[in-house]
Amino acid sequence: MKIAKKPALLSLVILLVCSILLAGCGGSSTAPAASKDETPPDIKAIKDRGVLKAGIKVDVPKFGFKDPKTGNIEGFEIDLVKALAKKIVGDENKVELTGTVAKTRGPLLDNGDVDLVLATFTITEERKNSYNFTDPYFTDGVALLVKKASGAQSLKDLAGKKIGVAQSSTSRKAIQEEADKLGIKVNFLEFGTYAEVKAALDSGRVDCFSVDAAILFGYLDDSTVILPDRYSPQQYGAATKKSNTALAKLINDTLNDMKKSGEIDKLLAKWGLK
Repeated sequence: MKIAKKPALLSLVILLVCSILLAGCGGSSTAPAASKDETPPDIKAIKDRGVLKAGIKVDVPKFGFKDPKTGNIEGFEIDLVKALAKKIVGDENKVELTGTVAKTRGPLLDNGDVDLVLATFTITEERKNSYNFTDPYFTDGVALLVKKASGAQSLKDLAGKKIGVAQSSTSRKAIQEEADKLGIKVNFLEFGTYAEVKAALDSGRVDCFSVDAAILFGYLDDSTVILPDRYSPQQYGAATKKSNTALAKLINDTLNDMKKSGEIDKLLAKWGLK
């Protein structure tokens, strides 16, 4: 009888121990489950809104241009914004486009009015201190648009002349550096938009319109010519607010994937920029 009781006693002890352990584990079963939504806040805000807000150019033919007849905004960079909208919110048409010029691109990001700027925004070390930039999606150089009647063949022929540039653009610095190398003096007049610079060239207020060559091609007409020299390579990148690191990575990865797949090359060809 004593031998028979030992297994029964042992079973009772095991049962009691298991009960204690199960009771101890019971509290954890009521703990809230971890959230399945691990989307970073900067991306989640866009998804919840359902619209990607982008700062774009409306006065640069082939990149971002608002047709005065239809009111439609079209161009290479607009197509890039649509591709990003499709990636983030699932619909390329879910975009809110805000026209910007060189002077307003930064403030639009700083104030949170747009999620990104994709507007012929040249990447510089100074600007990278204030904003996240993607890898370059387009490379160009600063050029000079002059009246054919001027007979100018190079920057040297513009010594003592007035050169029109957009406010806050990198063109002025590039041309000034080249003028210093040549030992000539040039004068600058700044304007709010590219269209204003072109109007100043047409009216004779300036002798030259300087900005990236690809932009100048949109303003070329029968009376003007773009001089062959190029200065200070300009690499365009999409920019985001410094704190929006997850969004910056997503945009950079998407654009790089488009490069690898050949999609960006197709878009460049579509807009005559290749």
